[in-house]
Amino acid sequence: MPRIALVTCRPGPRVSVDRDLPVLARALADAGASASVEVWDDAGVDWAAFDLALIRSTWDYSWRADEFTAWAERCGGATRLANPAAVVRWNTDKRYLADLAAAGVPTVPTRYAAPGEAPALPDGHEYVVKPTSGAGARFAARYTPGEHATAVRQVERMHAEGFTAMVQPYMRAIDTAGERALQFFGGRLLHASRKGAVLAPGTPYDARKVAHPGLEPWTPTAAEVAVAEAALAAVPGAAEPLYARVDLVDGDDGRPRVMELELVEPNLFLWLHERSLPRVVEAVLETAR
Repeated sequence: MPRIALVTCRPGPRVSVDRDLPVLARALADAGASASVEVWDDAGVDWAAFDLALIRSTWDYSWRADEFTAWAERCGGATRLANPAAVVRWNTDKRYLADLAAAGVPTVPTRYAAPGEAPALPDGHEYVVKPTSGAGARFAARYTPGEHATAVRQVERMHAEGFTAMVQPYMRAIDTAGERALQFFGGRLLHASRKGAVLAPGTPYDARKVAHPGLEPWTPTAAEVAVAEAALAAVPGAAEPLYARVDLVDGDDGRPRVMELELVEPNLFLWLHERSLPRVVEAVLETAR
């Protein structure tokens, strides 16, 4: 009987509820596994007692990225960790977008400003400012060129808290075509979803946002699948991620670009794609053996 830890975080006011977690735990148990939900920073958990630690909803990690990646290294040394610690460490910092771009993957153009560096803010179009370690649009905001002073204050706040800022053009097509999320599991496309724009004009960067507005099933185009697969092929290291979510938006040319590549704790949206549950269970059990 494989022993599987479904890794999550402690509940709190800034953390969403993982609707998939009890469903996945029950499905794994029904398939003959010993599955339990464990909190990643619980010092009392013996990770070596499990055949697999599957990161699911550690949705507080971006506040404590260094602590989280150190845990991933320890956990990966005690048992099999999915995704592997090296993948987790690379993916917790959105400067990975520069790696993808260097590999020829179409990405949203991005500039970075580490603490102590002045941000290069556009003066001819709308843009987005957010941290390189973040989730759920935390510390993210959309600005017009006339809001330069407010954007600078946001960057100063992030720098004071130790975050590197990233600046991207606001991808206007998201207002009409939305953002598509292609999810892969066990090396194969699992399902896809589409959601509306998260960042409304004038919303403060420190306001809580709805992370997945208007989420609905989506049938990806051949171009979207090709870009997503190119992004996954560019992930460094020999170990293939067990799971991945590739978030895509259209550029001004109408072609898909990678906005984010989620390899740490992407929401699987199994509640929206119930038919995907057996494939996820099969892949998890195979990895735990």
